[in-house]
Amino acid sequence: MIENLKELCLINGSSGDESRVRDHIISRIKADDIVTDNLGNLLVFKKGRKTPKNKIMFAAHIDEVGFMITDVSEDGFLSFGAVGGINPAVVLGRTLRLESGAVGVVGTKAIHQQSKDERKQMPNFDELYLDIGAGSKEEAEKLAPRGSYAYFDADFFEFGDGFIKGKAIDDRAGCLIMMNMINGDPEYDAWYAFTVQEEIGTRGAKAAAFSIAPDIAFVLETTTACDIAGVSGGKKVCELGKGAVVSYMDRGTVYDRALYGLAFETAKANGIPVQTKTLIAGGNDSGSIHVSRGGVRTCAISVPCRYLHSPSCIIKESDYRAVNDLAEKMLSAAGEL
Repeated sequence: MIENLKELCLINGSSGDESRVRDHIISRIKADDIVTDNLGNLLVFKKGRKTPKNKIMFAAHIDEVGFMITDVSEDGFLSFGAVGGINPAVVLGRTLRLESGAVGVVGTKAIHQQSKDERKQMPNFDELYLDIGAGSKEEAEKLAPRGSYAYFDADFFEFGDGFIKGKAIDDRAGCLIMMNMINGDPEYDAWYAFTVQEEIGTRGAKAAAFSIAPDIAFVLETTTACDIAGVSGGKKVCELGKGAVVSYMDRGTVYDRALYGLAFETAKANGIPVQTKTLIAGGNDSGSIHVSRGGVRTCAISVPCRYLHSPSCIIKESDYRAVNDLAEKMLSAAGEL
């Protein structure tokens, strides 16, 4: 599992630039029908041992947060913007890798040149630049034309008591779980949507849900865990090591109450650790899926993750396996509804 997740996470693929991730997934799955739609979603049908009364869909997004080059200065420094929700605080001083393969370091005005007020706050993206060691505008433009992408250049590794660190775990973890299900021996037929452009407004999910027209959908995601120093009580949202996270509501979706309850019943019956969120926050592809066509009964099952949308997403292996196991059991449970 860890080697497969590492392989997926190290592939660069931000919103609108997901083809490398999609090609990798296609090369690793065996299914009955594989279609790439006009937006770039990968729609996969896997026949199970039985056909359910309701059409079931699982979804996970293949895009990650990243950056897009917006301008090049006369002396070869690059301006860039965020593709997805990224806090500039996790970008300053980081190494980014360009589509061309070149690398650069994110910088800003030196601290001794900043005013007293400037030192009190983090710079915005328009105050950051990417230094790729170019000597001129012409040299930089060859390596990073306007509209090209850049990505966190980050290591993937295991550490501590079963912890895993890497970029793009949001949501390559969900993608790997769906790949496992497709390559397994599922009890029921199901569709699997590997969606694009989630990080810029769940756009791919809107098209995928319309095309597949499911009755029931399960969104496999990562979700923010704030179980860190200085945070207590409900503000932790969810915690690493306590299992799969099943949401009741976020800023984009009020989840199907029956499926929410069924997830907890199924987890308990199968000895799978499960928790819910203690704060109404965030959102995912469910926001587009549950209002598609005449409406879709939707449930989100997530891996708790610290430091989302950074080069250092952190999950725990036991939580990943809990989500993997619960997703498989929920396919069987939903197939019997």
